[in-house]
Amino acid sequence: MTQIYEDGTYLVNNPSWHEEDSGWKAEQIIKIIERNSLVLHKICEIGSGAGEILNQLLQYYKDGVFFYGYEISPQAFELCKEKSNTKLTFRLSDLLEEDAEHFDLALAIDVFEHVEDYFGFLRKLKGKADYKIFHIPLDLSVQTVFRSSPILKFRNIIGHLHYFTKETALATLRDTGYDIIDYSYTGSSLELPNRGWKANLLKLPRKLAFSLHKDLAVRVLGGYSLLVLTK
Repeated sequence: MTQIYEDGTYLVNNPSWHEEDSGWKAEQIIKIIERNSLVLHKICEIGSGAGEILNQLLQYYKDGVFFYGYEISPQAFELCKEKSNTKLTFRLSDLLEEDAEHFDLALAIDVFEHVEDYFGFLRKLKGKADYKIFHIPLDLSVQTVFRSSPILKFRNIIGHLHYFTKETALATLRDTGYDIIDYSYTGSSLELPNRGWKANLLKLPRKLAFSLHKDLAVRVLGGYSLLVLTK
C-alpha cells in the first residue's frame, strides 16, 4: 500500500497533506511533553508529511532542540523541504530502514493505521528513540460501524487500513513492547474547523456526552483520537 504515497495518489486525494491541522496537532504534542516534564534535544518524526508539525514545534522550542523529519513520499518531501533550516532537517527516506542516530523522542502522528504490517512497524520504531508519541485516530465507534460510510471514507480517501478503539490501540502498543506513560483523548471533530456538516451536527452531543463519561462518549459517538506517550 505504500505506492499511494509514492506515486502521487495520496496527494490527489489530500492536496494539502493535512497541513491545516498541524498547528492543532503540535499543541497536543506540546501539552503531553510538558505534562510529563520531558527534557528533549533531538526530536524526529516518521511520516512528516508537509512538515508543518515539526515547523510549529520549532517555533515553540526555539533553543536547544533539533528536529528531523523522515518522509517516503516524494510529493510530501517537496512540500516540506523548503521549511528546512539549521535546526530542522527533512529526509526523503524511511527512518526504519536507516541506521540513523538515536533520538530523544520519535513522533508517529496519524501514521501506523496506514501501514500494512503495523506490528512490524511498531517493533522497528521502538529502538529509534527513548520516548515515542503516537496520535491514533479512533475510527471505530457505534455510529461509524452503524453507518459504515465513514470507515470506507477513512480507507479510500485518507488511506486508513486499520481501525482502533482506545482499548485496542493501547493493547497494540503494549503487545509490541511499549510501556505506556501517559495518554489522553484529542477532539479534532470539536476543535478543528471545516470538518463537514455531519461533524458540526454532532459537536454539541459529543461535547455534552464527553463531559459526562469520556470513554462511553468516544465509544458511541466517535470523533476523537488518542494521544499516547510511551517508552
